[in-house]
Amino acid sequence: QVQLVESGGGLVQAGGSLRLSCAASGRTYAMGWFRQAPGKEHEFVATVTWSGGRTYYADSVQGRFTISGDNAKKTVYLQMNSLKPEDTAVYYCAARTRTSSEPYSPGAYDYWGQGTQVTVSS
Repeated sequence: QVQLVESGGGLVQAGGSLRLSCAASGRTYAMGWFRQAPGKEHEFVATVTWSGGRTYYADSVQGRFTISGDNAKKTVYLQMNSLKPEDTAVYYCAARTRTSSEPYSPGAYDYWGQGTQVTVSS
C-alpha cells in the first residue's frame, strides 16, 4: 500500500502561480495529477513516469503547467503558472505501479491522495 500526501494548494489571483507537491510512501512506476471541479468529473492534468521521465499533459494546461519529480524522494511536483479561474478545483495526486496505454485515465492509477484545494479568483 502506498500513501500519497499532497501539499501546496491555496487561493491565488488569476495570472498567478502555485506549486503542488505530493510525496509517496513507497515506490511507484508513475505519478500524476487529476482535478475535480464542483459538479464535474475527474479531469486528467498531467503525469510523469519515473523511468525515462516521460510527461503527458492535458490540452487545457499545456504550456502553463509543468510536472516534475524527484525519484529519490518519491515526490512529484506540479508547477502551475498563468492560472485561470477555470483551474479552480480540488487537485488529486495519483500513482500507478505499472505501465498503461491510457496514462490520462483515472482507472490506470492504483493510489490516490486526499486532495488539495486550488482556488483562482478573477
